[in-house]
Amino acid sequence: MSFVEKHGLRTADSAKRADEVLTRIAADKINVIRLSIADQHGVLRGKTVTAAEAPGAMANGWSFSTTLLLKDTSHRTVYPVFSAGGGFGMPEMEGGADLVMVPDPATFRVLPWAPHTGWILCDLYFPDGRPTPLSTRQLYRALLEHLSTAGYDYYAGLEVEFHIFKLDDPSLRPSDTGQPGQPGNPPQVSLLTQGYQYLTELRYDQLDPVFELLRTNLAALDLPLRSLEVEFGPSQLELTFPAGIGMIPADNMILFRSATKQICRRYGYLASFMCRPRLPNVMSSGWHLHQSLRDKKAGRNAFTGEAELLSIVGQHYLAGLLDHAAAAAAFTTPTINGYKRYRPYSLAPDRAIWGKDNRGTMLRVIGAPGDPATHIENRAGEPAANPYLYLGSQIVCGLDGIKRKLTPPPPADTPYETEAPMLPKHLGEALAALVGDEALRDGFGAAFVDCFRQIKEAELARFQLDVSEWEQREYFDLF
Repeated sequence: MSFVEKHGLRTADSAKRADEVLTRIAADKINVIRLSIADQHGVLRGKTVTAAEAPGAMANGWSFSTTLLLKDTSHRTVYPVFSAGGGFGMPEMEGGADLVMVPDPATFRVLPWAPHTGWILCDLYFPDGRPTPLSTRQLYRALLEHLSTAGYDYYAGLEVEFHIFKLDDPSLRPSDTGQPGQPGNPPQVSLLTQGYQYLTELRYDQLDPVFELLRTNLAALDLPLRSLEVEFGPSQLELTFPAGIGMIPADNMILFRSATKQICRRYGYLASFMCRPRLPNVMSSGWHLHQSLRDKKAGRNAFTGEAELLSIVGQHYLAGLLDHAAAAAAFTTPTINGYKRYRPYSLAPDRAIWGKDNRGTMLRVIGAPGDPATHIENRAGEPAANPYLYLGSQIVCGLDGIKRKLTPPPPADTPYETEAPMLPKHLGEALAALVGDEALRDGFGAAFVDCFRQIKEAELARFQLDVSEWEQREYFDLF
């Protein structure tokens, strides 16, 4: 028996899809297939196999080092993997041992910018067939199943801001290189627009060649775009995607982000989903997550109220998001840089509040009594967030609000003046809140939360040891 058969990792439907994928690989004369997984940061990693090896990979998976789940954003392995238990009491992770990545045939695509190449997302298992508790895609799937047991499906739409620059110098000289723990020099870039002409035809036309490059390739990749927009700042864009159910929006986000970076790099651009690049006058970027629950039994939007803006279920869910906002920030805003966006009067939130169609609040409720499209927009996220953790955190926090029948405070009309709990000022504060949040620890598992915290704290430790340009400018001549 194959690894997949032995451990019952596919349904009859997914087994049929696997056969269809292999047929397409042969028919389209695809030469290589990229097997990809999302690491803790939402960065795709994986291996590329030849077409001849595709049937074996589909049936038995492919080996993948455990260490690739234990790295910070500098690609440094945080844990002492050659010590007992891999450094955190899990013998399966010792010594950089192998995991098995098993392709999910439902995610197969052919890359339009590299048509000889197939692309497929994978899930991670231990060699004995158990899912690893550190795989963010599988954690999200488990949360979706928990939500389904409670009687709901999860719907989410994506509204993503990011930057595209002209790549002037890729910084590939030997002196530009770095190493794990100390990344090399960043590429040198220039702007595509001067910005500050929000949604003007002039700026859109300047960016039309880039927009068309993205649109055609993303459409060929079966990623459904709703709109392409010029954002407020220089070289800043926004793309939106329609609401999808379950795994679809998270998978779409992970593929969209990686695809955009690959497409742009091939054509002499650099796409960055960093929240606030260190360039003059550049604006922060956010990832606004539109979400609702579908009542499976009633077959309708569970947030639609009859006489009120939100149903009772919607109100409980909203209150749960507010109650856990500080802890969930570790997942919605997982980088040090992202917290520079939380500032007043900036179209970004700085406190845990909600409002009726108010873009200054953390949670913007859109709809009306009886409106089947009523939903909640979370404006706290940054575009660098791991989508499986971002969306998963919403399910955990919202369900906890429903379980405890929490009641939200009144809506805020003055979002930067309303008294309310402030969002974390920095990543360390969010991590401290996460560790003490029982609902998120139970939802994601204590092992995952502790591992994630240690990885992010390793980034914080490196950041705090570095002497910034601000410090040099502020103190060097003064004292």
